Amino acid sequence: MTIGLLKESGEENRVALLPESVKNLISLKVSIWVESKAGEKAFASDEDYEAAGAKICGRAETLQADVVLGIQQPLDSEIDSLKESQVLICLFQPLSNKILVESFLKKGITTFSMDNVPRTTRAQAMDILSSMATVAGYKAVLLAASHSPRFFPMFMTAAGSIIPSKVLVLGAGVAGLQAIATARRLGAVVEAFDVRAAAEEEVKSLGAKFVKVEGAQDDKGAGGYAVEQTEEYKAKQQALIQEHAKKSNIIICTAQIPGRKAPLLITEDTVKNMASGSVIVDLAASSGGNCQLTENNKICLKEGVTIIGDSNLPSSMPMDASKMYGKNMVNFLKLIISPEGDLNLNWDDDIVLNTCVTHQGQIQSSRVKSILYPSETA
Repeated sequence: MTIGLLKESGEENRVALLPESVKNLISLKVSIWVESKAGEKAFASDEDYEAAGAKICGRAETLQADVVLGIQQPLDSEIDSLKESQVLICLFQPLSNKILVESFLKKGITTFSMDNVPRTTRAQAMDILSSMATVAGYKAVLLAASHSPRFFPMFMTAAGSIIPSKVLVLGAGVAGLQAIATARRLGAVVEAFDVRAAAEEEVKSLGAKFVKVEGAQDDKGAGGYAVEQTEEYKAKQQALIQEHAKKSNIIICTAQIPGRKAPLLITEDTVKNMASGSVIVDLAASSGGNCQLTENNKICLKEGVTIIGDSNLPSSMPMDASKMYGKNMVNFLKLIISPEGDLNLNWDDDIVLNTCVTHQGQIQSSRVKSILYPSETA
């Protein structure tokens, strides 16, 4: 079996496999075709891939591999060129991309979306979302610190005392917890909010204060994700967050609900009431943003507050982000490679089944099916 590694286009700096991951896959009796300069932005040369045992190819040849790997999806015309026997594995965000899913169904190709890996104990080693959220949470704080006109830690100097920055983290998932840990290491005073009751203990264990809004719905069947809340809860949430936001110098926004618009947590009025020089980093920018004034992929100054909208911070740390992505990818590929090095799609494996978006004109993932076609699964 051949596995093709694509070079990412545009502003994407990561690559789906580094040479060290290629070496691991070749030990599984598969051949690896790497598009020329695929790892260039992640500081991995064609020579590094060849030394690991890969064959360097042009893009057209790479797209003919039995299994094609990437991060961002290929061009529509390239997807159309794939044969039904091929497998495409990328980050498709299928829960919010119905048109793309339907194009896969029409084409009849097999597609796996690595952002759809179920969040179970067994699947942790393949959880690309958690890996990339770790990078994003860490980098968000560094980005905020670099744009802030204030120090993060307390300083006792001959010129007087400098009080520490106050940081508010909205959403205490993987990205939020990493943001908390990073801000605390830099010496900030940190508060965090999350609708999930289970997050309180984790937040406190990192030395931050938990901002609790009573009455949240906590769906234990949501696989650890946040769920949609009632209007009454949202009103209480808005009032409490605004109260804490006014006192904050930095806000890191990470709250997202899969397949839905990001919850609005920071209104324009809240921004107006924040101190001049404050910074907001919004990791939910691509799904609407947690801040009402966020502009995706832009840094803007509004009401004296710097607002950074960036949902692809992992791309800004391509070496380690690619390393983590590649390890997750290898662990997943092991599930679909037979001992002889052939493709083996075992639909009795819940990870394989639920990561798969389409196969032979059918949606495999129950999660994708329930979000995109709720009337058919009711």
